[in-house]
Amino acid sequence: MTGSPARTLLLWCPDWPVLAAEIVDGVPATGPVAVLHANRVVACSERARAEGVRRGLRKREAQGRCPQLTVVDYDPGRDTRAFEPVVAAVEELVAGVEVVRPGACAVAARGPSRYLGGEEAAAERIIEHVAQSCLVESQVGIADGVFAAGLAARAGRVVAPGGTPEFLAGLPVEALGRSALADLLRRLGVRTLGDFAALPAGDVLARFGFDGVLAHRLAAGRDHRPLAVRQPPADLTVTAEHDEPIDRVDVAAFVARTLAEQLHERLAGHGLACTRLGIEAVTEHGQELHRVWRHDGLLTAAAIADRVRWQLDGWLSGSSGRSGARPARPTAGIIRLRLIPDGVIAQAGLQAGLWGETGEERERAHRALNRVQGILGPEAVVTAVLGGGRSPADQVRLVPWGDERVPARPGPPAVPGADPATNGDRAGGGRAGGGQGGGAGRPADRGGGVPPWPGRLPPPAPAVVLPSPLAATVHDTAGEPVVISARLAVSAPPARLVVGTGRPAEIVGWTGPWPVDERWWAPAEARRRARFQVSLADGTALLLAVESGQWLVEAIYD
Repeated sequence: MTGSPARTLLLWCPDWPVLAAEIVDGVPATGPVAVLHANRVVACSERARAEGVRRGLRKREAQGRCPQLTVVDYDPGRDTRAFEPVVAAVEELVAGVEVVRPGACAVAARGPSRYLGGEEAAAERIIEHVAQSCLVESQVGIADGVFAAGLAARAGRVVAPGGTPEFLAGLPVEALGRSALADLLRRLGVRTLGDFAALPAGDVLARFGFDGVLAHRLAAGRDHRPLAVRQPPADLTVTAEHDEPIDRVDVAAFVARTLAEQLHERLAGHGLACTRLGIEAVTEHGQELHRVWRHDGLLTAAAIADRVRWQLDGWLSGSSGRSGARPARPTAGIIRLRLIPDGVIAQAGLQAGLWGETGEERERAHRALNRVQGILGPEAVVTAVLGGGRSPADQVRLVPWGDERVPARPGPPAVPGADPATNGDRAGGGRAGGGQGGGAGRPADRGGGVPPWPGRLPPPAPAVVLPSPLAATVHDTAGEPVVISARLAVSAPPARLVVGTGRPAEIVGWTGPWPVDERWWAPAEARRRARFQVSLADGTALLLAVESGQWLVEAIYD
């Protein structure tokens, strides 16, 4: 590899995990604070270092040196979230920022130095801007390459061009950040980066491998890795302000068309297309309205305009406060409208269907259902999503039309050609009936079916699942209530069923009990019950459950 490393400016915030804990969790960084990972100190405050706390110490030893030590768990997500405002502040002055790690970011030094009047002036300007914008103290180092710039930042130095090898030569081998390699080098008598860089590259490869060769290049100041700069997100939102409040649907339709064309042009300029659209409106009285529209295809300018028009029509045509299906109408006209592309993909990134583009019939259905949602709200049109669970009510989740179809509980993988309501179940067990006089049936999953739902009902699935189970009583042939013991012993074969205050019905077949003991570790959600399938004399088949001594009707079979 030829050429020299690029001049790099690196901003470093000392003790960043401690500062992040103060920013996010309110832990005062001015006191003795230590951040621990795997029971060892990975960062500590200046006050803790004054008490003898060092990186690598175990928790007990660190607390022994500083009894007042505040211990914080290491959280890389917290560190990253807290560092984002610092990166944004740097991007306000320079472009092409690379986040090296939470607490350190780098930029090419050539642009800032020429624009801000030299490398030292650029470093001072960036430090001052970060301090004023984020109230965070930082240091800047400039050298040839990211590795050397990071070490220069710890010393607050600007290394002259071409002086990086000399700057690195006097540093200890621990500066490489490879503890195992540094320990081995010290045992071999190599104590500084200059000593390590003086070794022949071939011998380093033979003794230390490829990672050793990379460390050898860094020690010699030959860091040729280019900066992986991040691209600031483009602002794709379009907004329209109106002096005269919009309270008529025809005016809203005109505004929707104009704003949709602006959004579509802006997306097209970035090679993007919208799949999820956020619509926000603010009324003259300060009322804020928000709705998100989803679509399984690309939203064209006409499609965006239609959805905005439908939504404005739904808001402006709402009820006047009386009870009804429509939501309440805003108390004043709309003065601000924003379109937010909440979900975007590359314009050529959506694959067409197996048999071509979406047909007219499906598109008309989409438009009709979206129109209903615009008038009555997203919950007015729902579809069922099948998932996992042990009871029929648990296996079905209703989601608004257009929302992501994700089951509430993970289910078994789909089996081609299987019944969608019972997909994944194995044979074994069936609907009640045929005079199974008290046979102790069990769900198919308990006999080696698909995890993770042992105790799941066997096929076929019930045709009707009751929103609220109906109270019932079950009696034997002598008229005594049928009781289930803690060991799942049935006191007598079920003979008659009474649902609520209805007339008794004769039970001609039954199977069960199937025990379910769920979430015993969460007392508020724990549930223990036993289920039965019964067949009545009139041909009806029911799913019954016994919970806390009470019989319940949960579902009805065809």
